[in-house]
Amino acid sequence: MISRRNLLAAGALSGAGLVIPAGEHLRAVASSGGQHGHGTHGGSPPRGAAPTGTPFSVRMPVPPVAMPVRSWGGVDHYRIPIRTASVELLPGVRTPVLSYGGGFVGPTIRARAGRRIRVEYHNQLDHPANVHLHGGHVAPEDDGHPMDVIAPGRSRVYDYPNRQRGATLWYHDHSHHTEAEHVYRGLHGFYLIDDPQERHLRLPDGPYDVPIMLRESRFDEQGNLYFDPFDFDRPVVLVNGRPQPYFPVAARRYRLRLLNASTHGTLTLHLDGLPMVQVGTDGGLLPAPVPVTELRLGPAERADVVVDFSRRRPGSQVVLSETRGPVLRFDVVRHAHDHSRLPDRLRPLPALPPPTVRREVVLSTNFETIESLINGKLWDPDRIDFRIRHGATEVWRITNTDTEFGGVNHTFHMHLVQFRVLDRNGRPPAPGERGLKDTVFLAPGESVRVQATFRGYLGRYVYHCHMLEHSAYGMMAQLRIVP
Repeated sequence: MISRRNLLAAGALSGAGLVIPAGEHLRAVASSGGQHGHGTHGGSPPRGAAPTGTPFSVRMPVPPVAMPVRSWGGVDHYRIPIRTASVELLPGVRTPVLSYGGGFVGPTIRARAGRRIRVEYHNQLDHPANVHLHGGHVAPEDDGHPMDVIAPGRSRVYDYPNRQRGATLWYHDHSHHTEAEHVYRGLHGFYLIDDPQERHLRLPDGPYDVPIMLRESRFDEQGNLYFDPFDFDRPVVLVNGRPQPYFPVAARRYRLRLLNASTHGTLTLHLDGLPMVQVGTDGGLLPAPVPVTELRLGPAERADVVVDFSRRRPGSQVVLSETRGPVLRFDVVRHAHDHSRLPDRLRPLPALPPPTVRREVVLSTNFETIESLINGKLWDPDRIDFRIRHGATEVWRITNTDTEFGGVNHTFHMHLVQFRVLDRNGRPPAPGERGLKDTVFLAPGESVRVQATFRGYLGRYVYHCHMLEHSAYGMMAQLRIVP
């Protein structure tokens, strides 16, 4: 039994988040050591660390865009293997990872609003995995439910109709008990929905529309990714899979699609010397641009920002920093003509229908039994927690009651729907939170009200903390949409 004293001694109650093993079976999984043969797992952190190289000496890669293997009948078909790979994350070092398609960041799928996509994933691993389209409005059989996995050697086709607004989504593993380690080791990628209704806005596009995945990591002395669910001080922020890279830019506007793909770390970002203007959040464009000097992203949250590098001459450098230090340097290398613009208005949000149901969702930890809970209950795949009428509009109050021992952060994610944040601690949300969202950050003691309309599909979906170590060990529940 893991004692509360041991947890405190290990720093597990830090604001980065708390992993709560739920029952003896999960304790066995968490302490199995080298789970699935992925590498170091559990035990003490490595004594040393692999050198991350000279800062800003390696160019930030942009994930390749996946190409359909065929397009027929108004449907684009893709084929992506789930497999192990050896990639260069640290300069001159090959690191074993799990991958969608062979890269540490999977290929970017660029969909078009209203045009259907089918993706066949073939699991070449020696253990089950699956795929969840995070933020996608999809049928339950295509949602990547934690218990609905792809067996080794088998394939699965996921159907994505893309009947939703343009947005920065992402896809990742969601196989229960293993989702945290799988995502940590590389099972993640971008899924971008381009919307013809937004073309008139003339936001930066093409090579000036750049997806940037940031996430915390720790490496051992050999350059392997070290995974321990109780490790809350992962010191290396990878940017599209590289530590402290540089990225050459032209002196013009760019749209940067920022994603925090950490499994439990919150990132607070600022750009030295240039303003950022937030234009989008999880579910798409905001009603109007929001200038920001600092951007907080909890795990799984996204923010699209526009940065105008024409304010700097070629030869200048601009650094994106996180609270622990610089993470990415932009090198302004040339002049460029700029047809883009940043309009005063972006895209109105859908109207809010009157809610018909109100619910309470409490995220908590029982520090005596070491259990992670939603509404006082552990995850049970055989239990339906909420039954929701199709077409119903509901308001959920989500509360983080974990204030003991310095507090524990959580991020709350709801499958199927994008929601609106109504208020935070009884006050209006910050301007950057007033768009459509599917994930919301909750500091210790915070309470957030969100509103969503549940329509389009019947069936079973999950909602959970997206600090994936938390959901892996019990902080997850199920809803069912009924006629």
